[in-house]
Amino acid sequence: MDAVKKNEIAFTAPHFKATETGRKILEQGGTAIEAMVAAAATIAVVYPHMNGLGGDGFWLISEPGKAPIGIDASGKAAELATLEFYCGHDSIPTRGGKAAVTMAGAVAGWQEALAVSQEWQANLPLSTLLSDAIELAKNGSKVTKTYVDASKKTQLDLLSVQGFADCFLKNGGIYEQGENLTLPALAHTLEQLADNGLNDFYQGDIAARLAKDLAMAESPIRLADFHSYQAKRLTPLQVKTSVGTLYNLPAPTQGIASLLILALYDRLYTQGKTATDMAHLLIECTKQAFIARNQFVTDESRLAMDLSSLLDDEQLEKMCHEIALERAQPWPHQAKHGDTIWMGACDSEGRMVSYIQSLYWEFGSGVMSPSTGIVWNNRGSSFSLEKGSLQELGPNLKPFHTLNPAFAELNDGRRMSYGTMGGEGQPQTQAALFSRYVYHQMPLDQAISEGRWLLGRTWGDVSHNLKVERDFADIAADELAARGHDLVIVDAQNELMGHAGAVVLHPEGQTDAATDPRSDGSAIFGDFIK
Repeated sequence: MDAVKKNEIAFTAPHFKATETGRKILEQGGTAIEAMVAAAATIAVVYPHMNGLGGDGFWLISEPGKAPIGIDASGKAAELATLEFYCGHDSIPTRGGKAAVTMAGAVAGWQEALAVSQEWQANLPLSTLLSDAIELAKNGSKVTKTYVDASKKTQLDLLSVQGFADCFLKNGGIYEQGENLTLPALAHTLEQLADNGLNDFYQGDIAARLAKDLAMAESPIRLADFHSYQAKRLTPLQVKTSVGTLYNLPAPTQGIASLLILALYDRLYTQGKTATDMAHLLIECTKQAFIARNQFVTDESRLAMDLSSLLDDEQLEKMCHEIALERAQPWPHQAKHGDTIWMGACDSEGRMVSYIQSLYWEFGSGVMSPSTGIVWNNRGSSFSLEKGSLQELGPNLKPFHTLNPAFAELNDGRRMSYGTMGGEGQPQTQAALFSRYVYHQMPLDQAISEGRWLLGRTWGDVSHNLKVERDFADIAADELAARGHDLVIVDAQNELMGHAGAVVLHPEGQTDAATDPRSDGSAIFGDFIK
């Protein structure tokens, strides 16, 4: 009897160590989910300024022949997180204990995803999945340029925040690129999770120690918030276009914005003849998508409408009428921060994952739990202290999330997992790489590496204009300005534009993968399994 033909494997991540971990698990016969959990633990160690166990996660998981499923592993606000708790504040602090408002959902997301994986085949031991992360936390990893840059940017804000300097600074100063960073307390926590199970984070000793450390930092989070938290499986939003069906996550993420941009572009792209036309149309689609997003996206319990109705033909046509090829719509609007990692995987059975994990701003709240080595997110600073606001703070509610992993099933049989970090830039970068690859037939790596643009702000920038990388500006800036875009030119290959990546499985079983040259990442694809 002939052996069953296997698909090629693929993995991409914005740090090469995470890719190595993912590849190792896939070569052992692990599932795409197991590879992703292992890589998620590794990247929490080697990119601790971007993500970690104290943050959030969102999953899109696709099994061949079945509808994709999503997992919302974002944190809800603590029971004590009330307007009264923040009395005397005009807004929720962005750093320190009072910025640590919401539960960390990432580890619960790993657990829920592994439950899906267990339905496919017996899972590998947690000790195997977490071994690379444990070793790197114990013995150290080389500090990256992005870590150095994040440290320089945050040092003054975070120097006095509980535990931060002892963990992430070198004698109060900044590590130099290439120096060795060890995280011994985090290594011990990862070992404990491997021994006791991931639920120890919410129900066991780790939960108790985290709750004590957070309370000491004056966070509203208590042990009861750990005990009541669960990640949630959900049905993704989807939209059918001329090239295939696109998937993303519902509220509280901005997944609807990512789908709207491409659904609108699908109706307009034939108007364009040049790369400048493509960029202009995508920027104008972005404006329409962001207007809708800002008007409607909030905690699921507060939604005024079914977000999927924004993807109806009538609504899309209405938005298209607001877009002109030769004229830019005037723009400022309230932009969203965000620093994150995205990773993609495909295993030998054709099962694919699109995953995103984040602390929100660099190093999150900056609050590091001394007893666990875990730094806590500051996603709750997205809440408002204004009564009646769409984002008004309240116990057990979720704040707005920039995070959104993307997935597509194309009409020609290709399946595509793609995404990026970058806050406000996430939907824009997703749209740029998808459009270049699918509509304009660019090779995958070129679709990601070529010059990009960003409308609004990210990485703490305060301006709302259009930033264009120099290599793309050389061919497009004059024409974009003539159409009315308020633009500035930034350096080429700028980290401001995010760390994008994609994994593609072709119908014949071949894979393709690429990562962003703006990151420290790598991608592997092909028949690596012996």
